[in-house]
Parts: sequence; C-alpha cells; structure tokens
Amino acid sequence: MRSLRAEWTKFRTVRGWVLAMIVASAAIVGLGIMPGMQGTCGADCGLPVGPGGEEVTDAFTFLHQPMTGDGTITAQLTSLTGILPDDPDPSAEHSGGTGPSAAKGAAAGRPGLVPWAKAGLLLKDGTRPGSAYAAVMLTGTHGVRLQYDYTHDVAGSATPQTPQWLRLTRTGDTVKAEASADGSAWQTVGTADLSGLPDTVEVGLFATSPQYSAATSGAFGITGAYGGPTQATGVFENVAVTGTPTSAWHGEIIGGADSNAGGTTEDNGRFTVSGTGDIAPAVAGAAGLGVTITQTLVGTFAGLIVVVVVGAMFITAEYRRGLVRTTMAANPRRGRTLAAKAGVIGAVTFVTSLPGVAAVVIIGQKVLRANGVYVHAVSAATEAQVIVGTTAVLAVSAVLALALGLIVRHSAAAVTTAIVAIVLPYLLTMTVLPAGAGQWLLRLTPAAAFAVQQSTPQYAQVDNIYTPVNGYFPLAPWAGVAVLCGWTAIALAAATLLVRRRDV
Repeated sequence: MRSLRAEWTKFRTVRGWVLAMIVASAAIVGLGIMPGMQGTCGADCGLPVGPGGEEVTDAFTFLHQPMTGDGTITAQLTSLTGILPDDPDPSAEHSGGTGPSAAKGAAAGRPGLVPWAKAGLLLKDGTRPGSAYAAVMLTGTHGVRLQYDYTHDVAGSATPQTPQWLRLTRTGDTVKAEASADGSAWQTVGTADLSGLPDTVEVGLFATSPQYSAATSGAFGITGAYGGPTQATGVFENVAVTGTPTSAWHGEIIGGADSNAGGTTEDNGRFTVSGTGDIAPAVAGAAGLGVTITQTLVGTFAGLIVVVVVGAMFITAEYRRGLVRTTMAANPRRGRTLAAKAGVIGAVTFVTSLPGVAAVVIIGQKVLRANGVYVHAVSAATEAQVIVGTTAVLAVSAVLALALGLIVRHSAAAVTTAIVAIVLPYLLTMTVLPAGAGQWLLRLTPAAAFAVQQSTPQYAQVDNIYTPVNGYFPLAPWAGVAVLCGWTAIALAAATLLVRRRDV
C-alpha cells in the first residue's frame, strides 16, 4: 500500500502527466464528435425490430392468404433461379477485376443466385415488417433451411437442387418444417416455437434475395467492396393448404422491397414468385445499412498514443533524471515497485479515460444521426462492453508501455515499440494487407484488443463481408482484450526479471 501511495504521489506531482491524461480523454471526445461522416437518412429512416428486440431486414415478395387455427401448407418448388447485377464495363477502371456491379439494378443483369437467395413457404404473424414468422425454404447454395424469427437458422438437406417439396405445419405456437424429394417420404427439417402467435396468421409462398457484395483488392493491397441488388424467382406447383384458409391468394411486396424486381403470377395452378431483399438480422457493412457505434471511437488512436507516451515516461523519466536508484533503494523489493507503478498508471488511465469514452459513444451517436447517418441501435450491455472495453484497452496499453519503458530504459524506444505493437497491425489491416493476413495479425498481436469495439454480431445466414475493415474482427470482443493482456503480462514478467538482475 505504501508503494502505491508513493507512486501515486510521483504521478500527480508531475503536472504534465496529469494534463496529458486529460488531453487524451479530450482527444477521444473531440475527434469523435467533430463534423465528418455525412448521410441522407432522415427522421423516418429506420429498420424494423424483430420479436427479440434486434434490428432486422424484412423485405420480400409474399403470395399469401389468412389461415385460422392449426393447418398445413404444402408446395412443390420446381425451379429456383435468380439475377445478379451485370458485369462491369470491361473498359472501366475497376479495382476488383471482374464481378457484378450495381449498374442496372436487380431486374436486369446476368443469371445467377447469391448463396442466401431463398424461396419457399412462409407462415407469418400478419404482414408487418418485423413480426414473428417461420419459413422453410430452398437457398442458393445452402440447401433446405428452416429459419424463424430472423436470428434462428436450422439446416436441412444440403442439396440445392429442384424440384423440392416443402411443408409447414402449425400446431398451436409450434411450426414444423419438412422437406421431401418426391412428395411422399418426408424429412423433418426442424421445429420453431413462436410464442404468442395469434389464431389467424398469413401463410403462403415467398421469394427474396439479398444484396450482392464482394471484396476488391487494388494496388498495394488496398481493399474495398462493390455489389448491387439481386433477384430470386421461385416457381411452385401442387400448392395445398389445409386448415381454415379464409380468402383467396393475395400477392404483396413486403417491407419496401424493390417493386420493379418482384411480383407474382399464376397460370393454371402454377405460381411464380419473384423478390428481392432479405428476411434476416440487419447488419452493418458492405451488404448492410449505416454504421455502428464503433464509428464514434475514431479518436481512440489519438488518446492511445498519449497514454502510451505517459506510461513509458512514468518509468523512463526516473532513468533519465537518475532517480531510479533512489526509488529502488527506498523499496528493495523491485517487483513490488513495478507492480505499484503498473497499478497507478493503469488505474489513472482507466479513471480519466472512462468519462471521455462514455461521452463520445453517447454524444457521437447523436452527431452522426444529426448528419443523416444511420447508426444501428445496440443493447445497453453492448454499449457498456464497448465503453468499458475501450477504456480497458487504453489502461492496459499504458501498462504495456510502462513495462517496455523499464525493459529498454528509453522513452522514444518504448513508445515506438508500443505503437508498433498495438497500432501498426491495426492500421496495416485496415489499409494495405489482404484480408487473410490482416485477420491473423488481429488474432496474434496486441491490436487484437480492438475487437472489443465490435458492436454487431456476425450471422452465418446473412451475406456480408465480415472483415475488420467493415467492423468485424476475427476474435470475440473480450478474447481480443485477453490477447493484449497476455502480451502485457509477458512484458511485465520480462521487466520484473530484468529489474531484479540489473543494477537498476
């Protein structure tokens, strides 16, 4: 305790260090709320909210009718085809080689299906976007699936071939999905529990196809993304509904999907349904809308550099002024002295940074929305993870710089080493490195800790470019922080060993 008090006294008596910590917090806030990103999203811009409270995409073409009570819908999907955006103009400069562009939209382009294009049977609580549903479907490349309430995905037969018989059976709040190759031998895909399902629901045929997106790679490894809307068309025959259907079939485009890329037709019991959009959790990134709260933390690096400088100088200043001998003489247990210094610099960094990080996350969202940028809503728990996690990264980084300062006994060398270890891998990943190499750096280096700023999950059933450039990291948030803590522990252990063996 006496060592802690002594080190705290040293820190607070150096006015420059105290001011630097205040400047670090101010830089995080200032850079986060300064005018920057602009958008066109107004007050009416938003996403539906699913039964679990998550933001969702709910846009598709639906040929449906009401059904009251228990019942079954069966159909044979005889064909699933699609349209991808046209190839780019070969004479135009394009960083990604050949691939679809968004030149003509979903209704005109080249034949093809995105992996999660889907067509099949749907049972839904009305037609309001975001309402509960269960669907059995055939997808572009993922075979037969049962999906329900946006976040749930159950795999069935892996074959994407048609024809494919599909069936949904409702019993109370439970919906069973089945598939068959011949309409006789049925295989259960899975069951969905839709608690609170009303007595009357909408059942029918649907089709939808999410945005195409692909990563590009240009000079020096600089990456980007391109893509455009797509369309899926399902052809259904032998459609049968048992139970209590209450009206004729009605075709409708749900959720603001492109009316030029969707519709329904019927020809002597043969139904064709074309649609674009998706029924899935909403994501940010190349295939999604808007940004996440991570965007508010662009000032983290400025603050990080400042706290790293202070962390290194907290020990190297004593070497430069020749005071380290006095410190070690006053407390012969050198390991305890180092631990006290680490505790002080870590605690001071955390306490001074927390208000700034919290303020920029809260205020920064309002600034972005005022600038017309859509910011995905997050839970209070996720917001707390980002705020506390980012503050912890700053605190642990300061401790790492302290340990490096004791190892090299020189401020410039310690600061440079810390920045190269923490900041450089992140910057290289975001700029010049291929996605694969960048993801390995963000698994193995202290820069892995920035994963704690990821505020939206990855979904296997959503097409997107899940790379760090788009805000998705290879490690879980706290696993990334653990990597930084591991490197810091190694540096502290080495510093402890050296300070015990060296004269000072």
